[in-house]
Amino acid sequence: MWSSRTAEPYQSLTVHFIDEDFNLRARCLQTTYFPDDHTGENIAAGLREGLVSWDLHEENHVCITTDNASNMVLAARLNEWTRLQCFGHRLHLAIENALKDDRVSRATALCRKLVGHFSHSWKKKAALTEAQRELKLPEHNLITECPTRWGSKEMMIARVLEQAKAISQVLSGDRYARSLIPTWQDIDVLESIHKALHPLLEFTDALSGEEYVSISYLKPVLHLFATSVLAEDAEDTDLTKSIKTKVLAYLNNKYGDPNIQELLDVACFLDPRFKIQYISTDNIPAIKTRLKTEIVDLAQRTYHWEKRSRTETVQMPQSAQSLGKRRRGLLAVFQDQFSLSFFACFLTHKHTQSSTKVWKQVGTKDMDWWRPSCLLPQRITQQAKPRADHVIGTVLITQFVALVILGLSGAVPGAQEGLAQEGLTQEGLTQGYVCSPDRPSSGVEE
Repeated sequence: MWSSRTAEPYQSLTVHFIDEDFNLRARCLQTTYFPDDHTGENIAAGLREGLVSWDLHEENHVCITTDNASNMVLAARLNEWTRLQCFGHRLHLAIENALKDDRVSRATALCRKLVGHFSHSWKKKAALTEAQRELKLPEHNLITECPTRWGSKEMMIARVLEQAKAISQVLSGDRYARSLIPTWQDIDVLESIHKALHPLLEFTDALSGEEYVSISYLKPVLHLFATSVLAEDAEDTDLTKSIKTKVLAYLNNKYGDPNIQELLDVACFLDPRFKIQYISTDNIPAIKTRLKTEIVDLAQRTYHWEKRSRTETVQMPQSAQSLGKRRRGLLAVFQDQFSLSFFACFLTHKHTQSSTKVWKQVGTKDMDWWRPSCLLPQRITQQAKPRADHVIGTVLITQFVALVILGLSGAVPGAQEGLAQEGLTQEGLTQGYVCSPDRPSSGVEE
């Protein structure tokens, strides 16, 4: 929800998905005029209408990320969607809550007055530059605080501490502005705030990216906060300790919901850098069971969808087929004339490329679990390449592997026969080739 410069209300719907090259993408699907009251009920209805208009199915929906406005929280609850709070906004609220202290309020208010004093007078600004040169300080301007960006408050404090001597030298000669010179008590308070908040400055930007996955970082980051970044130090002042304790307690409380914890556990489990390192031992069996269930369900839905598509292709007249079908969603949309063997070929090609990239980035020591998956046949990759441009949607690697394995083992009814008809057999997969009905099998040359 947002408003234009002319105060007109709008609602935007943005989706995040993986494209056919396994790159994380974000697209704003629609921005609609929203003149109704911004109640949770109206927002929930608007979001559902957006999904319907784009033919997006809720079974493919993982979670929704919003701020912490009460109407957005209610909308997610009414739609029965898992809501993941924006980490940057949550961290901002945690810090603002921790800074509710009279000493902090006085010191930060003094910083804002200093910034305003030097910003509105070119003579003072020139005098500050001259003092910086005399004291051999960096010739930096003071930084203005933005109320909705906690990081700007930390940068304002850091800059005042950096230029404290120059500020005192300039203001000491002005009897009307001497009251703005920070006292030693103010300096102590500002240093305590700076020591607590400065290490957190990079986390907001690092966990707010759109071009890389960040959800799997949440549990490791919270663990890092508890054990290192926000851990109390013997040299910390009482104010520094208080700020660290309040920020950590706030975050742990807000991310303590069981549904959110399960989502974060799944994200960590699927990330080869973390796996089960930050997951409670008691939760690991439940996470494995959930993933197995989702893979089997996806394999069954994919098989039945393809079977239904083939039937509709045979029954539909040629004129009706030329009109095309409605787009189905982000996970698996394929042209009717392409069979399951092509599905396997394409995903194997993408899987091999993705595996190599991940292996190089993370290192072989942490990728031993991935090694068997990287032994998929190159022959399948070569057959997949010419037809890769015909794919409309994308599917995760694990979904393909599960579909083939479950189909060959008979876990999905009828899938074994369907795979055999397409030339994808257990023996062929093991030896590295795909048999077509009109072409004999052959081994793969190393």
